[in-house]
Amino acid sequence: MRKKITVGLCLAFCLFGSACSFESTDNVVKNTPKPRAQATTSIDAANEQRKNQIVTDSTEIDAMATTIVEKLTLEQKVGQLFIANLEQLDQSEGEFAQQREYNTNMGETLRDYHIGGVILFSRNIESINQTTGLISSLQSNADIPLFVSVDEEGGDVARVGNNSNMRTTTFPPMEEVGKTKDESYVYQMGATIGRDIKSLGFNVDFAPVADVKTNEYNKEIGNRSFGSDAKKVAKFVKQAVIGIQDQNVSATLKHFPGHGSTTGDTHDTPVNVEDDLYTLRSREFLPFQAGIDAGADFVMVSHISISKVTENTVPASMSKLVIQNMLREELGFEGIVITDAMDMGAITKVYAPEKAAVKCIKAGVDIVLMSTDVRKSYEAVLKAVKDGTISEEQLNASVDRIIRVKIKRGIILRNTDILK
Repeated sequence: MRKKITVGLCLAFCLFGSACSFESTDNVVKNTPKPRAQATTSIDAANEQRKNQIVTDSTEIDAMATTIVEKLTLEQKVGQLFIANLEQLDQSEGEFAQQREYNTNMGETLRDYHIGGVILFSRNIESINQTTGLISSLQSNADIPLFVSVDEEGGDVARVGNNSNMRTTTFPPMEEVGKTKDESYVYQMGATIGRDIKSLGFNVDFAPVADVKTNEYNKEIGNRSFGSDAKKVAKFVKQAVIGIQDQNVSATLKHFPGHGSTTGDTHDTPVNVEDDLYTLRSREFLPFQAGIDAGADFVMVSHISISKVTENTVPASMSKLVIQNMLREELGFEGIVITDAMDMGAITKVYAPEKAAVKCIKAGVDIVLMSTDVRKSYEAVLKAVKDGTISEEQLNASVDRIIRVKIKRGIILRNTDILK
């Protein structure tokens, strides 16, 4: 029997929060009629009620997460391992359809496959009301409250900020920030981005970029890195993480184990990095370690290979050595490990989507991002758990990490139905 975890007052908070956050004080004073004051009181009461349902005590988070994981079905657990784009939720209009409205196909996929999260792109974001409405509908139709994610780095990669209809703050490329700004600016930038996207209903930001750009011909990272000085990049990454997460939005360190020295682009083709272990430890790992120490909820593992270390060209996202030995054991990361987008050429030119998903999870990944066939991938992972290829112990550990973050960030509330 399918169990459902309700979002509760979260949806109302996101919708009303965005409406309030984009009005200037002058407009509120001049244009707000008396009935608005009563509505504001109701909104404040709803927000306060929701605030009381957000769990902040670590002991209570532990207890809630343990209870929820025990109550979930095997099928629900497997679904939590996937974040999908809207075009995978509704495959009827093609891979890059400009899906901007919720429809029943999306709801059926969310419920039938118990999808753990969604990602929105510029093509899905048109206006404030459209975006908040879309996210609200997606959340309302999910068994378990969703991670709602977006690439909002600032600079060129800002799905929300680069849309003038959204009326949010824009920032220069991170390369320029690294050259001209200081740590306090980066903190404020992170906090502003976090606040802006939180008001729309997003709860995960796939930022900051923690790569150290040491190859001037690097096309994939381009101007998205804070620079070539690993120690400075580390300081800026730390502040970005703190700023974003101070707004109760999960930050994501990307692209482990470090994409800054590459020439090729994993969006197009497999890419091997010639860095040895000493270089990784003394340069590439520094910003990731700083972000981990700052408490980042997510680390995104890239599809590059590091053959001098692993002695093969298996993508990092499928490498147990990279994920378990380097990221978990050496850097001490205890949060959620997510793949880079699985629709990139480094994966699609070599692996079928369902085989790729199983390989990533078996290597230690918690969430598969943007499988090119989320249904087939879900079924393959479910089968792999049932036949022992992926152990239930590993599955439960991944789901536990996911549920803990959803509780900590107020995505799953204290009054969730599954605990009753």
